[in-house]
Formats: sequence, structure tokens, C-alpha cells
Amino acid sequence: MGYLQSIGNRLSENTLLLFLRKEQNSNFMNKKKPIKRHAALQSLSRDHHHGLLLSWKIRKGFTKGISIERMVDYASWFFKNSLLAHFELEEKYIFPLLGDKDELVKKALAQHRRLVRLFELKEDNQKNLCLIEEELECHIRFEERILFNKIQEVASKEELAFIETVHSGLVFEDNWDDKFWE
Repeated sequence: MGYLQSIGNRLSENTLLLFLRKEQNSNFMNKKKPIKRHAALQSLSRDHHHGLLLSWKIRKGFTKGISIERMVDYASWFFKNSLLAHFELEEKYIFPLLGDKDELVKKALAQHRRLVRLFELKEDNQKNLCLIEEELECHIRFEERILFNKIQEVASKEELAFIETVHSGLVFEDNWDDKFWE
């Protein structure tokens, strides 16, 4: 119950239930075997790790009672400095390997559009942060567990080598000064 009390009445009951479900499921999820990622996709998976950290930092900010503005500032900075370029790279070079008619690609593109809208909304920041935290994590899990596995199955060696060269220059550095999550 301490977890609920630490967040207090800043979040809706539904949002609290989502956080609790995530906490309960985290032990189950941590016991799964790691996915063997092709070397060409490993740098994209590292980007995904940074996205998962954003979700964690937002959750941590809520549990610590950090002001919404501080968390929004960081989330906006992360979106502009990491996530947008990552989405563009996936949409330009990764998703075409499966084609625009592929249902998994359609789902990923719809999730990208939804996340971009959430990051760009400027009203009801608390609700948007909660949605970003939840939907970004779900999106990343989908890409890592389902979409990237299919890409690994169908992409040729040449296509994978090309992906590796395209993404090799993009390295995210989290140099944000306000580390509210610590």
C-alpha cells in the first residue's frame, strides 16, 4: 500500500492500477530468456533500452512526487534528441524490409503516430506522461519481441549489413542535467 500512498491522489485510479499491474508483472517478465538479437539490430535495441529507461524515469518521477513540468521537460528533450530520429530510421530503413502491407509494420507505424501525438500535446501533461510511459513501453516490447524477430527472419545478410551501417552513427547520450529520477 506504500506504493499507492507515495503517489497519492496525483494520478487517477486507472493509472494507479496500470502501475500496480506493471509492478506485479515485472517479476514474471524478468524470468523470460533474453532474445538473441542479430548484431545489425543491436544498436536499435540499445535505443529501445533508452526508451524503456524513459518510461522508468517517468514512473520514478511520479513515485518521488516530482513536478510534472520537470518530467515533461525531460520527456520532450528525449523525444527531440532520440526518439524522433529512431522512429525515422525505423520507418525509412527497417519497416520497408517487410513492406507497407505487413500487419506488424502497420501496427508499429500506428504506434509511432500515437506516440508522436502524445509527445506533442501541450495540455493535460500529467495524463499524457502516464500514457507516454505506458504506450512507449508496450511499443518497445512489441518491436523487440515480435517485429524485430520477424525482420531477422526475412532480411538478407546484405539488408542487415546495410541497417548496421545506417544506424552506426546514431548514438544517444543522456546528458540531461536535471536527473529527477535519482
